[in-house]
Amino acid sequence: MGIFEIHGLTPKVILAPMAGVTDAPFRAAVRGFGPTFVFSEMVASRELLRDRRSAVLRLKADTDTGAFGIQLAGRDVESMVEAARIAEGEGTSLIDINMGCPAKKVVGGLCGSALMREPELAVAIASSVVRAVSVPVTVKMRLGWDDASITAPSLAQSLEGCGVQAVSVHGRTRCQFYEGAADWSRIADVKRAVRIPVFANGDVRTPEDARSILSVTGADGVLVGRGAFGAPWRLMQMQDAIDGRAVREAPPADEAWSVALQQYRHSEAHYGTDAGRRIVRKHLGWYAEQLGLARAERDALVRTRDAGPLLDRLARGLTLAEAA
Repeated sequence: MGIFEIHGLTPKVILAPMAGVTDAPFRAAVRGFGPTFVFSEMVASRELLRDRRSAVLRLKADTDTGAFGIQLAGRDVESMVEAARIAEGEGTSLIDINMGCPAKKVVGGLCGSALMREPELAVAIASSVVRAVSVPVTVKMRLGWDDASITAPSLAQSLEGCGVQAVSVHGRTRCQFYEGAADWSRIADVKRAVRIPVFANGDVRTPEDARSILSVTGADGVLVGRGAFGAPWRLMQMQDAIDGRAVREAPPADEAWSVALQQYRHSEAHYGTDAGRRIVRKHLGWYAEQLGLARAERDALVRTRDAGPLLDRLARGLTLAEAA
């Protein structure tokens, strides 16, 4: 569990890697509510080796603590090894290998959860990356390709054998995408199959969900994905529930909008003004949903070219009608 340590603590609630979501501005917003371990967006190994600016930006730490993980995706062993070395050079404290992404674009390239259909290649990639870097290596996977091939327990055992130090399991198959309910009981099968830490993922949206998934799975911690959309304070609340403390309230609306404004400005600085405003737009929509803006107000906030003035007024406790 020490591989996820930050500020001398080992949180049980971790921000999952999510493409297009867990960039440096959002990770900083989450960390504003207390120390937790966070992952970068998924980075394609070949994209990184081509020195694409967008890929390099995903590797940049949001703090100077070095306590963040970089997730890599790919199926070519040499490319994954070289990308891992680059990631280590950027100061990451661990490298996660993506064997769980269900997106058609990723699976179409035989990466992500497609690797669960090629366990020998999956293990070859993991073992090569383990040997190439000095930081810990972890893997995120799904239960399997479909209901007829639940391979997560056996794959986790093989990964443990080649030096992977933890696995995270989303409680759905690739063919489920995000439909239906995550099957937490099958994550428990993975936990029973290995000695390394197992982190549970899937349908964790509330503090009670976080407590329940650990109870059902026996997992060592929980990865939070979509449950954090528009609510960077949610991980703090989940950690409270797991630790048996009174769950702290979400910040009042004006303070929450102040967090959104700070993330907006951070995005402008991180990507450049125009790109930053475009990239952060979906986050503003999620904040609006969490904070109960009407649909018309949400659309106005998301579609305006510069949302800064509106966010500033919301952060001062005004409504959009008052801000107009």
